[in-house]
Amino acid sequence: MSSNNMIEVKNVSKEFKKIIKEPGLKGSVKSLFHKKQEIVKAVDDISFTVEKGEILGFIGPNGAGKSTAIKMLTGILTPTSGDIMINGQVPYKNRKKYVKEIGVVFGQRTQLWWDLPLTETFTVLKEIYQIEDAAFKNRMDFLNQVLELEPFIKSPVRTLSLGQRMRADIAASMIHNPKVLFLDEPTIGLDVVVKDNIRKAITEINQNEKTTIILTTHDISDIELLCKRIVMIDKGKKVYDGALDKMKEKYGKMREIHINLKSIEDMNKLAFTEKFNLLEDDLEVKLEGKKATIKFNSSKAQVSDMLSYILATITVKDIAVSEADIEEIIRRLYKG
Repeated sequence: MSSNNMIEVKNVSKEFKKIIKEPGLKGSVKSLFHKKQEIVKAVDDISFTVEKGEILGFIGPNGAGKSTAIKMLTGILTPTSGDIMINGQVPYKNRKKYVKEIGVVFGQRTQLWWDLPLTETFTVLKEIYQIEDAAFKNRMDFLNQVLELEPFIKSPVRTLSLGQRMRADIAASMIHNPKVLFLDEPTIGLDVVVKDNIRKAITEINQNEKTTIILTTHDISDIELLCKRIVMIDKGKKVYDGALDKMKEKYGKMREIHINLKSIEDMNKLAFTEKFNLLEDDLEVKLEGKKATIKFNSSKAQVSDMLSYILATITVKDIAVSEADIEEIIRRLYKG
């Protein structure tokens, strides 16, 4: 294992056996005696490394194999083939020792005791992880400062808001000063202000503690604000591994022009496909009332040419250009 790598994943696959049942009662009875099985590859020969102190965005659509991969990294599942090494340890061997070095937060599930005040939850975790008194005090001081737990630390967990509970869950996962933190949808269901606070806390923990973080999320803003690098998987296979900026360069040539129209009928005068010879995948036009959005591939049609054509052909009240967001880039990457 390289001295600078905290996580090394080599040619990892995970297969599950799926029983295929023919339809109807006859099929149900038949499957009791003659089981037809199919091998499903949830994760298919993926490899990647994560350096110490790095925040890696681990993304993909639903059913892509993300959850299975994370379960192998946390030691819950054993790979069918391949090797995983995290901080010199194999996650699914010697689990007792390994779990003391990782923290896990699942956005839709809590590890907190529902009826206990938060302070007592942390005291229980102190005993589980056998943390010394002085180290526990220092840890709580740091987590209090970063996650602002003080206003609700004496409240029972069941009384906490979703945002407070998420901050408490992150604190619980960090109480034993883990080397690696797995965050699964840490901002799901939170409002914009709370999301921003959670992201700031994650950044501060990463910078102060040099904690290696693997972040899985569907929130594109999480990726843009927290990660410099992403690994994307789809149908169990790795489809992209690299810098977020490079992915934007490669797949982010889409631009958007937003127009406030003087008249809806003016849109009929614009013929982008013929004028710029754009294919179906290179152009998308949306009209909502008198607001139009033209999404186009700027490697096929220059922004300046598009603007000149629009302004020469119709009268507009207002016009603006924006970059395609990450969601659009990911959509194009999948399509490709």
